Amino acid sequence: MRQRLALLRGHKAGSRSARTASARIQGHHNIGRIHEVGEEAAKRWGVSKGDRVVVEEFIPCGYCPMCLTGNYRLCDASDPMLAAPGEYLRYGAVPTSVSPSLWGGYSELQYLHPHSILYKIADHVPAEMGPLFIPIANGIRWMTEVGGVGIGSTVVIQGPGQHGLGCVVAAKEAGASCIIVTGLTEDARRFEVARSLGATHTIDVREEDAVRKVREITAGALADVVVDVSAGTTEPLALALEFTRKLGVVILAGQKHEPVPAFDSMAIYRKELTVRGVRGHDLRSVAPAIKIIESGRYPLEKMLTHLYPLEEVGRALSTIGGKGDRNAIHLSVLPVLEREKVGRAEKIEAKAGERDG
Repeated sequence: MRQRLALLRGHKAGSRSARTASARIQGHHNIGRIHEVGEEAAKRWGVSKGDRVVVEEFIPCGYCPMCLTGNYRLCDASDPMLAAPGEYLRYGAVPTSVSPSLWGGYSELQYLHPHSILYKIADHVPAEMGPLFIPIANGIRWMTEVGGVGIGSTVVIQGPGQHGLGCVVAAKEAGASCIIVTGLTEDARRFEVARSLGATHTIDVREEDAVRKVREITAGALADVVVDVSAGTTEPLALALEFTRKLGVVILAGQKHEPVPAFDSMAIYRKELTVRGVRGHDLRSVAPAIKIIESGRYPLEKMLTHLYPLEEVGRALSTIGGKGDRNAIHLSVLPVLEREKVGRAEKIEAKAGERDG
């Protein structure tokens, strides 16, 4: 009988949110080596035992119109916006009561469902950097495929978190000549990272008149593309409409969870703007994201602010939930955390404590 089972031995799981639930293994930005794989699974994915791969968080059906066009992020079988937790398949969200229980990256082994989507990644890439393919692939899709960013473009990125920084890298790769990142006073450290990745300007919207500043930077031309990756607050959307030139594109990537007060629809009409909502990446954007990581062209390690061993996952979740270093960008939990990386993690946190103090 041909074996269908596949197991991944985890090297790293990343996190960007503090959503928790009982009886489930979290961790949805994952990298590892193929630990065991059956004949059919090996053929399907083009992998062998020992191969190093990154894993999509989505576990789509594989045959619906969304999957067949590479838009598997919108597959009903893996969409958390269409079902309650436990009623959809997505790594980090499936309860352990669902066999074989290993549905997340915060563990030494992770089960690979037959519908899992894997991509090989080079051995020289540090484990904690592999899952950055997700924010970078998101940025590639949002900036180039949706926004049409190209050589000479001017873009505004609202929010310098990991997805905003992924957009910086994508815009730089696409040839944008003016990359403006906006944020808050407490984002000073993130602004530094944004500039190291290719941002040409940063704006503290609490300290400066952001609209006036964008007009000044662009000599009145405004931005071709504006992407709002800020979560929760609705204020950036109103600013986005003002930042954008006539016939420009506004991309909404940050979840708001509430209505936008005093929304000026006339600004869209007056400028003939295109406003698009986006959710993640598609198949086309992943390969170039992995190539960017493998190339070493960007100091992506600056996005990696915290490393934790598996036994400190609780501390990791507290940090990403806002109870620790407010400069956290991308957090990594390594099931097997080498001694030198433990030292690096402690050093990073010590510096963070000095800044906070």
